[in-house]
Amino acid sequence: MGRLFLVVLKLLLTLVVLGAALWGAGFLLFRLTGASAIIGAAGFGFAALAGLIGIWTGDARLPLGFAAVFAGLLTWWSGFKPSHERDWIPELARLPQIAREGDALTVTNLRHFRWRTEDDYDQRWETRGYDLSAITGADIFLTYWSGEAIAHLMVSFTFSDSVPLVVSIEVRREKGEEWSALAGFFRSYEMAYVAADERDIVVLRTHARREDARLFRLTASAQQARDLLIAYIADINQLAIEPRWYNTLTTNCTTVVFHLVNSVSPGWAFSLPLDPRVLASGYLPGYLQSIGAIRQDIPLTELVRRARIGEHARTLSPDDPLFSAKIREDVPAGRPK
Repeated sequence: MGRLFLVVLKLLLTLVVLGAALWGAGFLLFRLTGASAIIGAAGFGFAALAGLIGIWTGDARLPLGFAAVFAGLLTWWSGFKPSHERDWIPELARLPQIAREGDALTVTNLRHFRWRTEDDYDQRWETRGYDLSAITGADIFLTYWSGEAIAHLMVSFTFSDSVPLVVSIEVRREKGEEWSALAGFFRSYEMAYVAADERDIVVLRTHARREDARLFRLTASAQQARDLLIAYIADINQLAIEPRWYNTLTTNCTTVVFHLVNSVSPGWAFSLPLDPRVLASGYLPGYLQSIGAIRQDIPLTELVRRARIGEHARTLSPDDPLFSAKIREDVPAGRPK
């Protein structure tokens, strides 16, 4: 029995060392530059290998040595702090803030760029007012650019007396910085909120980037949409004060939204169980339908077909004041009529 316990313990320690080795090598590869990144990652890998040899040969000095090296790496990692003070790309240069007095909302740094191409645009930052009592519901946009598994999620709040307000969680990149999903695991990017007009943020993806954009009307009531927007407001304002790291797995455009929804979901008609489709966001519509967040009386394939707004959106002018209404013309309403 004692021998079996020892073998199981060694196997568990092996998994721990392998996980630490994978994370540490990745961190060094993305945080160092040039040859030093490769040398650092390789050196850390050799330290992990020595630790594994020590686990199985009984030489405790080797795994303890690796543990010391890993602790040093964690100390260095913890020293990286997010910041609002960097040379940001123009479309993410400003963070929104939302002031509330009763039902009156004032959104500052609302983005309403005029996009011709991804690199050719007019910058416009606005201050707009919204009436919480006029909120009618919420919709989601999913935009796909590389297969069906991964999509970018944006939430759009609709009002009876104004155009929708879209909120998007973005990777806040610096000028000259490229996006890498792997780098997003290692404190490489800050997180940003964007509050925008649909004629900016949807047009960027449909017209300038020519992504496959899909629009789904949520079954949320006006009160549920209001509760969610209020939760957004608190987090938007908190981020404007305190910078936060973006993380590809835990703090991204989908998981943050579901955290906010979960904070108000006790009053909702559906629960939020953990589901892999929350992470593989391209498959999110199937999950949303299973919990009743989008229409269940229409087959999912038909909902997805009618949700594809990209081609239709590209026939519309970004300056059309009825842009938001027109892209919704053939999209099923959130609730059966």
